[in-house]
Amino acid sequence: MSDNDGEKGPKSTFTTYMSEGDQLFQKGEYVKAIECFSTALSLQPDDKNCLVARSRCYVKLGDAESALKDAETSLKDNKNYSKGLYQKAEALYTMGDFEFALVYYHRGHKLRPELQEFRLGIQKAQEGIENSVGSPSSVKLENKGDQSFFYNGVLPKHLSHSHKKESKKHGQKKSKYEKAAKQLLGELYSDREFLDNLLQDEDLIKGKIGTGGRVQDLIVGCISYLDTRTAFWQQQKPIYARQQDRKLMQQRWNRVQHKPPSDPTRYVLASLEDIDKALSAGDAESGLKKARELMKVVKEWSEQVLPNKREVLGNLHCCIGNALMDLGNMDNALHHHEKDLELAKKGDLTDSKSRALDNIGRVYARIGKFQQAIEVWEEKVPLACGGLEKAWLFHEIGRCYLELKRYGEARDYGSRSLTAADDITDEKWQLNASVLMTQAELKLGNYKASVLRFERALDRAKLLQDDSVSEAIQKVSLSLPHPSHHPSRSQPFL
Repeated sequence: MSDNDGEKGPKSTFTTYMSEGDQLFQKGEYVKAIECFSTALSLQPDDKNCLVARSRCYVKLGDAESALKDAETSLKDNKNYSKGLYQKAEALYTMGDFEFALVYYHRGHKLRPELQEFRLGIQKAQEGIENSVGSPSSVKLENKGDQSFFYNGVLPKHLSHSHKKESKKHGQKKSKYEKAAKQLLGELYSDREFLDNLLQDEDLIKGKIGTGGRVQDLIVGCISYLDTRTAFWQQQKPIYARQQDRKLMQQRWNRVQHKPPSDPTRYVLASLEDIDKALSAGDAESGLKKARELMKVVKEWSEQVLPNKREVLGNLHCCIGNALMDLGNMDNALHHHEKDLELAKKGDLTDSKSRALDNIGRVYARIGKFQQAIEVWEEKVPLACGGLEKAWLFHEIGRCYLELKRYGEARDYGSRSLTAADDITDEKWQLNASVLMTQAELKLGNYKASVLRFERALDRAKLLQDDSVSEAIQKVSLSLPHPSHHPSRSQPFL
């Protein structure tokens, strides 16, 4: 979807490219994700979320300068944009500028103290600063070399004993370094050893490479890069610290005993409220962690302890699914929402079933599977209660039909959304439904009807003082063809 249609520009919508980029990022395909986000930015150049998303990809690829540039651009209009502050701190941290990274982690923490990532950022930046200062006992990465060859293999007697001691100490230090480097470099450590062995081949290192440079310089450059990365990773989180963290975590876990509290229902409700607060505040990682911990506890209880256990588990699957959606992990989000639906059907829980269908449809729409989203949401239609829910649901189904180029169905669902919005006099959804119907009429070639609907939508947008929508409507309405002309392809703008 990230390719371009010759000179006509992007083939799809901004939202579609964003969703595809998020998916590719989760799969670890960062180069392709960057292409998607770049295409999305060609449609909306100043979108902050897209700039941050592309910056994250650059960080993963080690291109810290590009990551920093995108992060700073996202902060251009709002210096207090929390995601931009965090991403700028991450880019600076990746560059090894721990002090400046610490400044921005602190700034973000001051603005959004409830977000865990800023607290963790402060901690790792402080560790990076402390570790980069070093100590006399810290492991040095510079290879000073063994100078014993000056003695042609025979040491003077007065140096022999002391040299043996030094050799023993040197061997111990070397073995400690090698152990640390092996853990830090992982699979790259075998490459490091291979490069060291190549340096022993005198005939090879005297040779030249295709560009005219020396083979020896190339090998030494590669070794230097790996040593630099070893030092950087050791500054981020020393091996002993990671091992200690795991031990402490295991000890804490072993001490946990999931005995039911005196009032399980009240405990569950209070825990669910904490999870909801975290998700509402945008702290998906914290909400996800709390929901998973509560699920482990609840699964060990019997239905005698918690009579509505099935309903609670469904609710937790819903929370976990929503948190994973916010984190861009769509496959696992879909799995948890489907588990929510399965439990709702088994327990004949109508509200829970409606909620699960709602969320499954949202996942499908986010990943561009519009037909599946329509099928799920149409199953939800009989369960929808209240004008607001119907206005939203009909609008979303209509948007999916519009993406599938089934403009007649899109217009019909837009009309149903407008009727539901009229029933509750909700001006925002009246506007959304009107714009959807206008786009469908335009695609169907009903230009006169399109113009009239655009004018009404523009009036509604002005009443709501929604400048962004007003500008979009005016831009599209100015490009409307005369009835005698064939329409040019235009992008949906909401």
